[in-house]
Amino acid sequence: MAAFSEDARDRARTVRLLLLDVDGVLTDGTVYLDDNGVEGKGFNIMDGLGLNLLRRNDIQVGIITGRDSNVVRVRAGELGIEHLVQGCKDKLAAATELAASLGLDLSQVAFAGDDLIDLRLLSHVGLALSVPNGAPEVRDLAHHVSAVPGGRGAVREMCELILGAQDKWDAAVEGYR
Repeated sequence: MAAFSEDARDRARTVRLLLLDVDGVLTDGTVYLDDNGVEGKGFNIMDGLGLNLLRRNDIQVGIITGRDSNVVRVRAGELGIEHLVQGCKDKLAAATELAASLGLDLSQVAFAGDDLIDLRLLSHVGLALSVPNGAPEVRDLAHHVSAVPGGRGAVREMCELILGAQDKWDAAVEGYR
């Protein structure tokens, strides 16, 4: 497991909802378009398992992204992610509404973002997360920046932070032994 600051661990203890941006966080930020305009993205399998481990441990997972993409809808469905907001220009408003609908305060929300559109939301959540390939302004605001880039296991690392801080990681791993 990666090393996490005490501040990040303290903040992760109260997280009940992890929200994620897609491009640059769940993916490396590359968008593939074929000759017919069909979009493709690459997702890291370890990220997917980490998100499933969160869900199995009563931590909700959601996606809030500025783009609208069928491939994201498909991936969210594969992972059982019920909270999906696409084409969103005001991520703070969307997260606030979602958290309220779940009976949560933004202090119980973690958000992983990488670009300027994510700044407002990152500044209001209990745990702000980013990736090393994120914009400098985003990385500076984050309570934790993953050791690996988006699309390369960064989300898995974030899941380990949350589960570890809540003393749930060892039990989650034990289920695979």
